[in-house]
Amino acid sequence: MTRLTHIDEAGRARMVDVSDKAVTTRQAVAEGFLRMSPQTLDLALSGQGRKGDVRAVAEIAGVMAAKRTADLIPMCHPLALSKVEVRVEPAEGGLSVTARVKTTGQTGVEMEALTAASVALLTLYDMLKAAEKGMVIEQVRLVEKTGGTSGDWRA
Repeated sequence: MTRLTHIDEAGRARMVDVSDKAVTTRQAVAEGFLRMSPQTLDLALSGQGRKGDVRAVAEIAGVMAAKRTADLIPMCHPLALSKVEVRVEPAEGGLSVTARVKTTGQTGVEMEALTAASVALLTLYDMLKAAEKGMVIEQVRLVEKTGGTSGDWRA
């Protein structure tokens, strides 16, 4: 049976002690999708919305979110991130978001990548909701992680 590392022997939530873990290069990639009508997608891509270039703002919001993950997720360690890259790209039926986060440290950056992708998607929704309230955020997931004692993983 798998033991959850954020739960102690008494069943209480805890921050994992990573002080004995090796410092390694770690990277994670997360993605998500915002489904919308063709008209809203055209508006998003035109940069002519009332709130400006929604893709650029969402990418910046994702970077900022990755840097604040430990403030949002209670058991996450504050990390010195060496790279955060968020890309918003057009895709069939909406906008796709990919977040890539990297650090050299004692714990991984999966939560930072997932937070970056999620906040970028929420920012897109916020900036486009005047045009379409029925947009759907979907498929937010980790697609890759490298480094650390558990090794590499890909979806």
